[in-house]
Formats: sequence, C-alpha cells, structure tokens
Amino acid sequence: MTDAASRPVPPAPPVPVSRAQAGAVRRGELPGVEEVRHGVWSVAFEFGDGIDDHSLGYVVEGSDGALTVIDPGWDVDRNLERLEQALAGVGHTIADVELIAVTHLHADHLGGAEALRRASGARIALHPAEQRALAERTADAAAADDDIARWGAPDHDREALVASWGSGRRLPEVTADLLLADGDELPIAGRRLRAVHTPGHTAGHLCFVEPEQRLVFTGDHVLPRINPGIGLGGRTAGNPLTDYLSSLDRMVALDVAGPDALEVCPGHEYRFVGLRERAEALIGHRADRTRDAAAALDSLDRPTVWQVAERMSWSGGIASLHGYRLGSALAQTEWHVQALGRAGELRPA
Repeated sequence: MTDAASRPVPPAPPVPVSRAQAGAVRRGELPGVEEVRHGVWSVAFEFGDGIDDHSLGYVVEGSDGALTVIDPGWDVDRNLERLEQALAGVGHTIADVELIAVTHLHADHLGGAEALRRASGARIALHPAEQRALAERTADAAAADDDIARWGAPDHDREALVASWGSGRRLPEVTADLLLADGDELPIAGRRLRAVHTPGHTAGHLCFVEPEQRLVFTGDHVLPRINPGIGLGGRTAGNPLTDYLSSLDRMVALDVAGPDALEVCPGHEYRFVGLRERAEALIGHRADRTRDAAAALDSLDRPTVWQVAERMSWSGGIASLHGYRLGSALAQTEWHVQALGRAGELRPA
C-alpha cells in the first residue's frame, strides 16, 4: 500500500444544498419530500432485503401535467405507497406518471420500476447496455464464478462471494419500453431533460441534465461522499475503470463555476453544488488506487488478485469487506492492474 503520509489530503465533501437530506443521512432516517425546483421533487425510497439505507428518486412534471419518475427505488410495497403519498402532497396521483427513467440497473434504482409501470401504465426507459446486461445476467453470473475462483480469495470468503457477486446474485427482471442513447431528450412536455451516457459504475449508466433549471441527476455516477464502485452491471469488452474516468471527465466539462453551476441530484445522500470539484476528487481517488496496485505489483512476485488487493487502501482494510463489497473490491483491483498494462504479472489462484 502507498504510504498514507505521501498522499495529498482529499478535498472535503461538498456542502449540502439540502440540509434536511444531509441530516437524515447522519441520523439514519428517510428524508421527507422536497421541492428541488418548480415542478421537480425528491422522494426517498427504502432499501429492501433488510438493508437499513435509502435511495433518492425524483419526480419531474411536464408542462402538460404528466410526470416522469427518475429511479423509483427498490421493489418493496412501502416504496410505492411512499410515492403515492408524495404525489398526493403535490396535487398528483400515480395515474399521472407516464415515464419511468432509470439511471442504471441496480435494485435500489430499477427495482421498483415494474410495480410502478403496472400501477400507472407508464413506460420504462433505460440505456441499451443496461437492457443487454439484464438479458445476459445468467452468462455473466457464471463468468463471475470463474473470476472468483481465479482471484485467490481465502476459502472462507468464496461461498459468500459466489452468493452475492457470482451466480447467487439477482438483478431485476425488466424489459424497457424505451431505450435511451447518449444525447436523447426524454419525452417530457416543456422540458429539455437530456440523457448523458456515463459508463463505469455500470455499462449503461445514464445521467440526466436539465440545462434550463441547472440540474443534473447523477444516479450513482457522482455522489457527495461515497466513492462509487465500478463495473457493477455486467461484463463488457472494455475496462470499466477507463470508462468511468472518461465519464467523470464529461461531468467536469458539463459544469461551470458561479451562479450557473449545476445542482447535483444524486441517487444517495444529499443534493449539492460542486459537480466539477467532486468529479475531480473521484478521479484523484482512482489515481490513488492505481498507485496502490502498481506498488503492490512492484513488491510482489506473480501475485494473485487477492494479494494485490490486500495492499490497496480500502476503507477499513480488505479484512472489513465481505460478500458483494469484497467482490467489487477484487474486481476493481483487477481493472486497476489491467489499466496499468500489467495483467500479465498476475498469477491465477
């Protein structure tokens, strides 16, 4: 691992625009419905599977009164009820929802889309790469089992890795009505909400930019304090790390300084201003991890992926990671090694 004293001090997290959302994160509570702009509201959705956390979704009203829901959360009954209550509070009903725009395929963002479609008749919109990943999830899961065997994790970790990262992992089963490519505008009357393809976290991750109201909905691509994982949505021909860094560069280019800076509406935590600075901080974080991987390779002879990962600077250390989080860390380690052009130095377990 790189000497911590040699690292630059990371910048402080961005200041919240929504203090209520930031306070709810500190207290482990769900924040209430908030008006972000005229005709735009944030809604918090509970996690499923007994996980004590929440995601943030958004409701966007068109000039014709029709609604678009961005990321309707996990598929639990309480979330549909929460959305119904939120809409009632702003003079709408579920029947007004005509479009469900999803940033990416994870259960805390896409999971509730099917139930909302059944309740409202709305169309679901995804990037084609997310639809492809959902269709290929069985083959991807088998390949992930092969990765786990190759990485060289201790025997006591392998069963949990297979259950959460490999063939035991489950994704929502959804077929989109509308496929969104980079630059496509969502069909919302009176608005110009544009899709920006930001692969990395998943291959088909989308952000949505509303230039007139200076908003960007970032899903899990850019979060205020969390360093998003990469490659968490199916196998691709490229390296998710290099894809993610390129996508962060797009965020840097989108933002401007001063009063016209974009307000970031993320999929977790809280809204903030400072997209450019936060994206640059995430680029710096990835550079630190790459240096960790290079240092590990320099000091080890034909290491396994696990042995390289042991020397990288994970929060809490590699011993604190289990199941899905451990699988993500090991996959990221391999992608950092590949980005260095040094994959040939790894030894299969």
